[in-house]
Amino acid sequence: MQLANIKKELGVAACALLQVPAATVHASGSDWDIDTAVLFYSESDNGVSAFEPAIYAGKDLGDGERIDLRLVVDVLTGATPNGAHPSSVAQTFTTPSGGSSYTTQPGETPRDDSFKDTRVAAGVDWTLPFNRLQRIKLGLNGSTEYDYQSLGVSATYLQDFNNRNTTFSAGLAFNNDTISPVGGVPIALSPMRQPGQTNRVGGDDTKTVTDFILGITQVISRKTLVQLNYSLGMSDGYLTDPYKIVTVVDPVTGEPTTAGLSNVNADALPYVYEKRPDSRQINSLYFKTVHHLTRDVINFSYRYFWDDWGISSNTFDLKYRYEIGRGYLQPQLRYYLQDAADFYRHNLVQGTDVDASGTVLLDNVSSDYRLAKMTTTTLSLKYGHAVGDNSEWSIRAGLMNQSVDDGDVPAGEDTPDTDAIIVNAGYSFFW
Repeated sequence: MQLANIKKELGVAACALLQVPAATVHASGSDWDIDTAVLFYSESDNGVSAFEPAIYAGKDLGDGERIDLRLVVDVLTGATPNGAHPSSVAQTFTTPSGGSSYTTQPGETPRDDSFKDTRVAAGVDWTLPFNRLQRIKLGLNGSTEYDYQSLGVSATYLQDFNNRNTTFSAGLAFNNDTISPVGGVPIALSPMRQPGQTNRVGGDDTKTVTDFILGITQVISRKTLVQLNYSLGMSDGYLTDPYKIVTVVDPVTGEPTTAGLSNVNADALPYVYEKRPDSRQINSLYFKTVHHLTRDVINFSYRYFWDDWGISSNTFDLKYRYEIGRGYLQPQLRYYLQDAADFYRHNLVQGTDVDASGTVLLDNVSSDYRLAKMTTTTLSLKYGHAVGDNSEWSIRAGLMNQSVDDGDVPAGEDTPDTDAIIVNAGYSFFW
């Protein structure tokens, strides 16, 4: 749970809808179509690395009925930011287990290098037709990792119109998650304490996530397809990251201080555990168009996101598929721009945000860079090649840069850019 899951980007399924001829594979109605992929992700400066094998299998059962299966394994290692920021002095932190500590040198971004995780996620979708134009897709999914378990169900209704050139969809999904942090759930806004001391409220907590989606897909011509979706998500329960902290600094020196906090705990460190609201409403609008040129294909999507935490974002994604014989090259540019959450703070100031008794004067606060104002740019290139009439392999390599805008903070205390490489290899076939 310490890191947002690294998700694979969608492939070129829309090209199949447009009957793109290159690198196409064929199957009989009794075949399983199998997609396999391996993703490798690695951040600079000994940051997080991820290795993710995945497999998908789908089969038409006849008369419009279909089953789809998927399995994904995430293996993550490396050092992950703990929420504190670089300082001109050395900083010492207690590990999540509470049994030991680690020290970050002056000018370095504080990271917990004990981070590691393995996540296994599986799901199944079953599509059932009512008639030639109406169908429903039922889904079941679950995932588990050492500190997080999730179980969800979903149902999507699909209706074709206009000689099947228009498809309307309406979906509902529900997830129930259990969070079991290493060392237990910390008391929100309480000071981090020295190793061996505890300030926990229990071993685990829960949250629920409900998502609604409405969509329409329209075939404009044999060469152009457009899609528009609106989604609404509502989360309730424990939405705080139990591993993230916020630094309390002296108003004059700007350095971490235990002033006030030591009045609460004599063994307090100059950091408090973050706290986020216990509910969140998320909205998003998504537009996508795929256009088949003489041979090549251009794919563009745009997503606008906003929530009641004050975060809004814009995502632009452009792909161009250039056909080369039985293969293709596909460069991709993805640009993401995000505004900060209302409760994002670079740090807390003693005497302003924390009073003399050690009480944090804010209802919610987080210095997690994922809630900050930021931009992310990803450039990648994919090559795919058909092997015979029933299989295809592909490989994609990309570079990602993430830049966080901390606002007006002293030089050397800002969040450094994150650079990462992404490599994805895939093989698809019918069996």
